Amino acid sequence: MHWYVDVLKKYAVFDGRARRQEFWMFTLFSLIISIVLAIVDNAMDSMVLGLVYSLAVLLPSLGVTVRRLHDTGKSGWFVLLCLIPLVGGIILIVFLATEGRPEQNQYGANPKYAQAA
Repeated sequence: MHWYVDVLKKYAVFDGRARRQEFWMFTLFSLIISIVLAIVDNAMDSMVLGLVYSLAVLLPSLGVTVRRLHDTGKSGWFVLLCLIPLVGGIILIVFLATEGRPEQNQYGANPKYAQAA
């Protein structure tokens, strides 16, 4: 759960790097919360909770995605690949699942080794 909270603490931070685990754990917890809220919304016959949650995590989601791309050595502008139907989303998922570069890059030091120290 701390992976989810750590991303929320960096609410609108778009610089630096994020590990694969940080990105995917945030995505998993966010998906679980979205499913629970969808069930509650369906029971209440509304869409308010899901909409409010989606808006609340929009910037943290973008921030962790950009930091994840930075970890692979790519610019954060690669997020715009998701605007290309089907193919862009697949390419973006491949970039997000790729292991980060072990050496320091223009976006900072490797977070995997920075946390171990």
